[in-house]
Formats: sequence, structure tokens, C-alpha cells
Amino acid sequence: MTNATTTASSTAHLDYVLRIADSALILGQRLSEWCGHGPVIEEDIALTNTALDLIGQARLLLTHAGQLEGRGRDEDALAFLRAEPQYRSLTICELPNEDFGRTVLRNCLFSAFQLQLWQALANSGDAQLAAIAGKSSKETRYHLQHASDWTVRLGDGTEESHARMQRALDYLWPYTAEFFSPTETDRAAQAAGIGPAWSSLATAWEQAVLPVLEVATLKVPAATAFLSRGKEGRHSEHMGHLLAEMQYLQRAHPGARW
Repeated sequence: MTNATTTASSTAHLDYVLRIADSALILGQRLSEWCGHGPVIEEDIALTNTALDLIGQARLLLTHAGQLEGRGRDEDALAFLRAEPQYRSLTICELPNEDFGRTVLRNCLFSAFQLQLWQALANSGDAQLAAIAGKSSKETRYHLQHASDWTVRLGDGTEESHARMQRALDYLWPYTAEFFSPTETDRAAQAAGIGPAWSSLATAWEQAVLPVLEVATLKVPAATAFLSRGKEGRHSEHMGHLLAEMQYLQRAHPGARW
């Protein structure tokens, strides 16, 4: 293997891990906004716990990413001291929460994808990534079950709740195409045995999501040419505002420990 090939493989490995880490981090940050604002105390706690699980996953993955990078950056540096284009999170994770229905529907769509990815990563040639996947898949099963239950309850609920859920699905669905859009990182990571090409998870994801939407009496929107590119560092207008809040303390007090 040439030095150029080795470098390309190492870059893809790091980028692949960052995509997973950043998606968990950014969605965890977004869900944390529900703390103290849930519709009932049980759901306030449930969404906060989901946020904590995601941030815990991100911490493990960002620590691993720092080791792969080899530049001495720890989880805090990677979480709080990167510029917006350096984040590789899926765009759907940074979108505003809006109402409770949109929040749980996004959790359903994302956690169904995340669970398929964790299960595939259990066989990763990266032993540390495989271990993180094994731990995280248990948490994600709960996230998916919780979000699926609420998707059905609201979608097949009142006329108002159904209408809101259908609007939420119409808004969120186009962003799910990014889950499976092919990239050079995917090709290199799959070739190196690090993890699956995300496009290979599409069928299993649909088999997990479509039955839930059917029971919820929600209609899947028609496909469009729209493709978000957050995992390539091209984010929506919402990302900068989210990072400004998430990074404020670390940037205001650089090097602070607590």
C-alpha cells in the first residue's frame, strides 16, 4: 500500500467516525433544548435522557476521533473548537425542534437509521468503533421504540395531531435522502473494513420506518431532487446559531475545566 493510499484511508476513517460523532452531538444539543419544556414531566425526562445518551455516544466517538487524528485534540476541542464547515453532522440533526410531534418524528427517522448503522458497525475492523457500536445500539433501540410509539399515537390521534405530524413528515422526509447519498468516504471506509457504505442501509431503514408511518396513517411524500449535504460540511442556516450557543462558554473561557 502506497503512502498516498494509506493517507486517503486514514482521512476517510477519521471522516467516517466524525460523521457519526457529530450527528449524535448536534442532535443531542438540539434535544437538550427540551429540558424543562416537555409537554409532560415524563416526556421532558425522556427527551433529556435521549439527549444525554446521544452526547455520551458523541463523547466516546470524538475521543476516538482525536486518537485517529493524532493532533492532540480531545473530545472538548473537537466538540467546541471547530468551525461550522468542519462538522460532519447530518443536516436533519441541526433543524429546529418546532413542536413535540416534529421532534419525536425526527427521532424516529434518525434513530432507525442509527440503529442499522450501529448493528453493522458491530463487525467493524476498528475494534474501538465496534465496541462503541455495541454499547450504543442498546440505547438506540429505546430511542426508536419511544419515538415510534409517539409517532403512531400522534399520527393516528386527533385531527389536529395527525395534521401536525403529516406536516412534520413533509418537512423532514427530504432530509433523509442524505442518510444514503454515496460519498468517497463511504467507499474508502467500506473497502478498509471500517464500516458499511451508508447507502447499503437504505432497505433495512425503510423496513423499520415505513410500517411505523403506515400505522400512524402518515403518507410518505414523493421523492424530490433535494439533497442536503451536512455530512460534507455544508450546513443549513440553523447550524451557526446552534454552534454559537453550544460553543459560547468554551470560547469565552478557553482552556477552562469544570
